[in-house]
Amino acid sequence: MVRTPLTPRERQRGERFGALLRSARGDRSMVEVAAAAGVSAETLRKIETGRAPTPAFFTVAALATALDVSLDELAAACVRDSDCSEQALSA
Repeated sequence: MVRTPLTPRERQRGERFGALLRSARGDRSMVEVAAAAGVSAETLRKIETGRAPTPAFFTVAALATALDVSLDELAAACVRDSDCSEQALSA
């Protein structure tokens, strides 16, 4: 199965998500947070740097739990007003 290339907007959203995780991680090490979430440090590194802009739901859920951040907060922080406007127009 061939994966559809990501749009620039999807890549930007992945970068915002990664920045949010870095911020939520604070002083905790990447290894510590990755271990608490049950993912590899390399996976967390890829997500935080935007190289994995569309992580699996259960990876996101595990990271949210390890960082004590709600999924609602993560989703809200990663959606820009323009994203919401386009979704409303297509509904």
